[in-house]
Amino acid sequence: MIGLFCFALAVLGSPFKSKLRLEAENAVLRRQLVVLRRRRRGRVRLTNLDRWFFIQLYRWFPAILKVLIIIRPEILVRWHRAGFRCYWRWKSRPRGGRPQVETELRVLIRRMSVDNPLWGAPRIHGELLKLGFQVAQSSVAKYMVKRRGRPNQGWRTFLHNHAPDIAALDFFVVPTIGFKLLYAFVIVRLDRRELVWINVTAHPTAEWVARQITEAFPWNEAPGYMIRDRDCIYGAVVTRRLRAMGIRDRPTAPASPWQNGFVERLIGSIRRECVDHIIVLGEAHLRRILKSYLRYYNETRTHLALDKDAPVSRPVQRTGVVRSRAIVGGLHHHYLRV
Repeated sequence: MIGLFCFALAVLGSPFKSKLRLEAENAVLRRQLVVLRRRRRGRVRLTNLDRWFFIQLYRWFPAILKVLIIIRPEILVRWHRAGFRCYWRWKSRPRGGRPQVETELRVLIRRMSVDNPLWGAPRIHGELLKLGFQVAQSSVAKYMVKRRGRPNQGWRTFLHNHAPDIAALDFFVVPTIGFKLLYAFVIVRLDRRELVWINVTAHPTAEWVARQITEAFPWNEAPGYMIRDRDCIYGAVVTRRLRAMGIRDRPTAPASPWQNGFVERLIGSIRRECVDHIIVLGEAHLRRILKSYLRYYNETRTHLALDKDAPVSRPVQRTGVVRSRAIVGGLHHHYLRV
C-alpha cells in the first residue's frame, strides 16, 4: 500500500520536474538494468565506466540519488570525493620549476637535524654547502625534523660528556677449591669501559680498599666522581681518601644495583668469560688469572658500546699473515697480523 502511494505521488509530481532531470533519472534506471542483466551470480559487479557514468550524472543532477537501487547513496558520494582528489592531484602535478630535492639529501638533512639539536637551518645549510650539495636554505628548513619546545641535548649526549670524569667500583666473590671465599675488587672508567684496577684479597677492609684506590689512580688522573654501593666495607677511611684525592663520593640508593650498571655488567662479563670456567686454587692463582683477563679486556676484547673497538683502541691491520695468541690459558685468543 505504501509503495502504491509513493508511485502515485511520483506520477502526480512528474509534470513539475524538468525534462533534463527526468531524462537523467531514466538514464540511471536504464544503466542499473544493464548492470543487473550483466550479473551472472553473486553480488553486482560495477566497472569503472559504470562508476564514471553515475558520478557524472550525480555532478549534474544530485537528485538521481533517489532512484539509485543497486548502490547506496553514500557509496556514490564517496566515489565522487575520491575522483575529486584524483583530479586535483593530477591538476597539481609538478610542471617544471625548481627541481625536487633527492631522497638521499632529504634523509641527510633529517639526520643532521636529529644528531645536532642545537643547529638551525643556516648551520645545516652551511655544512651541506661544504659537502658539495647545492640546496636552498628554505629547502633545508622544510625537511628538518620539527621539534616541540626549545632545542636541547639528549641524555645520551649529556652522559657522554660527563662519562670521562666518572668511575665505579665494586666487589664480587669467587669460591676456591677448598670452598673458601676470595673477594675480587674492580674499578672501571665509564667513558671507554676501561678496567682500571683489579685485585684480590681474602680479608677486605676499609684500609685495604683505600689503598687500592690510591694505587689505581695517580694524583693527576683521578676521576671527578666515584659510584659505589652502600656496603659497610666503604667506611670513613674510604670516604676520607676519596675526598683527599678530589673525588666526589656518589653512593647508590639502597638495594639498587641497576644504578651502578656499568660495573655490574663488567662483573658479569668477568664471570661468564673467565672465573666460571676455572677452579681457583688460591689467592695468587686468582690474582694472576684476573690480571691476564684485565689485559685481554682492555687491549683485545671488542665492545658493542665502543663500535666494536677495545677500551684501549686497536688499530685496523690490513696486511700480513693472521696469527693467534692464547690469552687466559687458552680461554680466549688475540688475532693479529704479522
